[in-house]
Amino acid sequence: MTLLPEYISPLIYNTNDHSRLLVSANHRLLVVPLRTSHGSPSTIRSRTKARITSGSLGFGMTGEWVSLFSGGKDSSWALYQALEEGLNVTRLLTVHPSENSYMYHVPETRLARLAAEAVGIELVEVEPGDLGAEDAVDAGAQGDAELEPLEAALGDLADDIDLGGVTAGAIESEFQTHRIQGMCDRLDIDLFAPLWQRDPKALAAEMLEAGFEITILQVAAYGLDESWLGRTLDAEAIQELQQLNEEYGVHLLGEGGEFETFVTNGPHMSQRIDLEYDTEWNGDSGRIRITDAKLVDE
Repeated sequence: MTLLPEYISPLIYNTNDHSRLLVSANHRLLVVPLRTSHGSPSTIRSRTKARITSGSLGFGMTGEWVSLFSGGKDSSWALYQALEEGLNVTRLLTVHPSENSYMYHVPETRLARLAAEAVGIELVEVEPGDLGAEDAVDAGAQGDAELEPLEAALGDLADDIDLGGVTAGAIESEFQTHRIQGMCDRLDIDLFAPLWQRDPKALAAEMLEAGFEITILQVAAYGLDESWLGRTLDAEAIQELQQLNEEYGVHLLGEGGEFETFVTNGPHMSQRIDLEYDTEWNGDSGRIRITDAKLVDE
């Protein structure tokens, strides 16, 4: 699972439910407004006083973008939003930890190959092996160390393409987002984080309305029993998660590692992914093990 030592504390930058976060390599924060129900863009001012009044990002548009991608709902939504904004996403990049991780999605990351094929974008895969998360005594140092293979891979890509930036699916994890932003600063590229500090309930509704089909791969939280393994994250499931949030503090979108997901279909995918799997349950947590997966036409 993804181990998150902290995930609620916000960055110093503020957005709201109508905005997307875009951090440039020169430390500017640009908040990209969403369209309102009346069709006109909302206007949001960030603490850096950068003001955007249209959907145009205004910079980084000429370079090639890499989507930090696991196939889960959050990274898939970040990718989808980047494509909707017109960013030139030419690579997906997946890190495959062999064991637990503080920085990365872990379960069934090999499914990213099928997802990349369905999306139609080239996949770059990074194999860091065992990151040693289970034995870590300093979460900060562990997070920094885990970032190194990702940064090295992006550095290699920057030698081959005009790398403009990366997309990331973080919602509330300052631990992850600060490190990714720092990496982008060092590489002199931009960061597009369209989920950052968005309301989880609104995000879930938007994903479902857009046509995302989401399967739960792993659970590890009070209230999430074996019946959640392989379950579709639909409106009924979101309603139940809302109740579990009130009772146990389970994050509505699993930002604290309560559950992990995989997107089997969406508006950015040309084919659906069918999964066959076995389940493993350990008393208070569990996961599915994929036995077969294939692309199928609608």
